[in-house]
Amino acid sequence: MTSSTDRSHVVGVPKTYEIRTYGCQMNVHDSERLSGLLEEAGYVRAPKGGEEADVVVFNTCAVRENADNRLYGNLGQLAPKKAAHPGMQIAVGGCLAQKDRDTIVKKAPWVDVVFGTHNIGKLPVLLERARVQEEAQVEIAEALEAFPSTLPTRRESAYAAWVSISVGCNNTCTFCIVPALRGKEKDRRPGDILAEVEALVAEGVSEITLLGQNVNAYGSDIGDREAFSKLLRACGNIEGLERVRFTSPHPRDFTDDVIAAMAETPNVMPQLHMPLQSGSDRVLKAMRRSYRQERFLGIIEKVRAAMPDAAISTDIIVGFPGETDEDFEQTLHTVRESRFAQAFTFQYSKRPGTPAAEMDGQIPKAVVQERYERLVALQEEISWEENKKQVGRTLDVMVAEGEGRKDDATHRLSGRAPDNRLVHFTRPEEPVRPGDVVTVEVTYAAPHHLLAEGPAKAVRRTRAGDAWEKRTAAPADKPKGVLLGLPTIGAPAPSPAPTAGCGCD
Repeated sequence: MTSSTDRSHVVGVPKTYEIRTYGCQMNVHDSERLSGLLEEAGYVRAPKGGEEADVVVFNTCAVRENADNRLYGNLGQLAPKKAAHPGMQIAVGGCLAQKDRDTIVKKAPWVDVVFGTHNIGKLPVLLERARVQEEAQVEIAEALEAFPSTLPTRRESAYAAWVSISVGCNNTCTFCIVPALRGKEKDRRPGDILAEVEALVAEGVSEITLLGQNVNAYGSDIGDREAFSKLLRACGNIEGLERVRFTSPHPRDFTDDVIAAMAETPNVMPQLHMPLQSGSDRVLKAMRRSYRQERFLGIIEKVRAAMPDAAISTDIIVGFPGETDEDFEQTLHTVRESRFAQAFTFQYSKRPGTPAAEMDGQIPKAVVQERYERLVALQEEISWEENKKQVGRTLDVMVAEGEGRKDDATHRLSGRAPDNRLVHFTRPEEPVRPGDVVTVEVTYAAPHHLLAEGPAKAVRRTRAGDAWEKRTAAPADKPKGVLLGLPTIGAPAPSPAPTAGCGCD
């Protein structure tokens, strides 16, 4: 039974909400939908640093070993705040809710709503039902009720956006629980995807990222093996769409027609995130990954032949059960050969419910840590060397919002190059806005960013910048229409946490 006996609220004052998001880009995108649903239902976003929101939603991740401990710790901190805040509600959704549906309310009886990955559209109804019935509402759908892109959205930015092309995954990687929680792959119709992209561009967005758990497997559900490359080429025909990216692909499904579409479609950016996970054929087999080192390096070679300036990033797991010193050396060899612009490196942790969690040969923490540090040091060296090759190049940088934490102190602005490298540059004399494009010359390289310290060579004010200006001038608590946005991609993770494709592709 929840402590929801008093749901009174000041008449005429809308209730506030806060969403706390954990995990991958798919969760971040789902949180945009949850925000849209709540705002359509009359809630407004709680101001930062203000009082506790009337509704707090946890959009959870289940791919880390301690995900549940983190959730229950946060819920425990909220319990006294809820007791002191009559009418407050707490909801838990996402992958951990899908997995632990029967235990969340038992462990945290002050939670009002538990919902899963397949029925995020039910959140406002479940909150109201919990308020009226004064008891917890637990509703977990076993299959997708409506494609998330059909739901209202409150995006975080005006100039770039996620566009989901599929949900779910048909792979059976032994370290990953996502297929069990997100279900089998379900593809959207190409016409629906392109209609959404066109609507976003009409609102001012100039960059989109096609999103899926295994994005280049798109088409398997609709019976067209070349559907993804066709989709990339179709995006190239949308006037006003300047940049197209995608995440996260799988080496098994990465075919030559996709490489050709990337190279031949001008607005598809020369950037690729290609998860490796391990360079050892033996470990890849134990992971149930359907490629081997030779196949992976062959993809990298083909991509570089077609797009010499492409920046390639990856995911790597260190310390998978049974990994030997020789297996790890094969990973280091693959990293040296691949010359990644950056790598998201993870120390293996048990994911409850996965086959790998029960495997023999779990690696001692000290061994995993030592290997992890060697890998990070190697990749740092390679990233720096690859970034140094950018010095002297002239780049068109799309101005970003919130990417440069030191911009105010250094009087710089920050943005992304076409290959998604982060560039800090001298603030031009003329005003520029997020979404505008500034042409700069790179003068210095660090492992994780570039500097352009000279004056800007050109500034191009864009429709995306106009959209940002219009949005920031509008009342913050009354977003109208489709609001657009893109969380940061590709920036080095501050800690080993899941990134593209839940770190499992």
